[in-house]
Amino acid sequence: MEFFNVTVTEEAVQETIKTLRSTWLSEGAKVKQFEQKLSELGLSNPVALNSGTSALVLALSLAGVGYSDDVIIPSQTFCATGLACLQVGAEPVFADIDPLTGNIDPKSFEASITHFTRAVIPVHWGGYPCDLDEIHAIALQNGLVVIEDAAHALGSAYKGNPIGSISQFTCFSFQAIKHLTTGDGGCLCCKDENESHIAKSLRWFGIDREGSRPSILGERDFDIERVGYKAHMNDVAASIGIGNLIGFKERLARRKHIGEMYQYRLSHTPGVIVLKKRSDRESAYWLFTMLVEKREDFIKAMQSREIPVSVVHQGIHKYTVFKHWGIPELPGQRIFDTEHICLPCHEGLTDEQVDTVVEAVQAGW
Repeated sequence: MEFFNVTVTEEAVQETIKTLRSTWLSEGAKVKQFEQKLSELGLSNPVALNSGTSALVLALSLAGVGYSDDVIIPSQTFCATGLACLQVGAEPVFADIDPLTGNIDPKSFEASITHFTRAVIPVHWGGYPCDLDEIHAIALQNGLVVIEDAAHALGSAYKGNPIGSISQFTCFSFQAIKHLTTGDGGCLCCKDENESHIAKSLRWFGIDREGSRPSILGERDFDIERVGYKAHMNDVAASIGIGNLIGFKERLARRKHIGEMYQYRLSHTPGVIVLKKRSDRESAYWLFTMLVEKREDFIKAMQSREIPVSVVHQGIHKYTVFKHWGIPELPGQRIFDTEHICLPCHEGLTDEQVDTVVEAVQAGW
């Protein structure tokens, strides 16, 4: 039994072979095709990139975030969320989380706002959507940009709307162990179509490739108006993504089924607190997280029963790179860092393996 599962479909293999044989390996028709297929999932104007981190950096840049600006983020995330802020010259400010979801606490977000604050990056921990209505209301009242970190959340929905169609910017990751992979990659979704056009320019050094004109000199005629990045997705990665989108909805449904089984069967287990699940949102179940008493004893018991478990990530506010601004008091994060643990939750698990995991947890520690 594996903790994570990497799905590469036969269609992805064949798509990639065709692209390699075409010798067109950089950004081209396959990237456009992948973006179109992502939009068919309900994502707003997706711009394919080389990583989810690039999506965060690009979103911050488009939002005008830079030096002397603050960006409010939760500590319960991967370091990329905070490092993206530093890469544009901004300072990450850590808000607390709700330990029963792992997501940013809107009240703590609101209390963290100062006149330096320009944006907030709510992270959908494990694929479970944040309290977006509350976050948007606070952001609107204070003139802040909302940039969703949806690295875990492709296929999630909030009040009937797909994550990736709600905020001004939403960032996805297609890194190797995500539930849709392009080997490595990501995308930025923009509510405003014009911002997606600018993003496509910025992902390639700030050059408007579609709007540039051929020149007799051999280099296209273009201008660069602002600092761009080398953040584009290439056609090889896009081909993997196109092939892996075949069957994605079925694999996502399987993940959701497994997550729901865990939720139901473990909800009354001594020593376990399953996280909150509200009926107005759907998790993509990239992770199934719960809180447990005596976590190290729990881990040792699971290891003895050959059940892989992991915290995946703990609070990032303690990393030296972020300590320049001090270590904040985050009581919800402290609970999560002490008690949270994740069980295997992916489409590669059989019903028998799910039973084995449940029985191993119910056997105690």
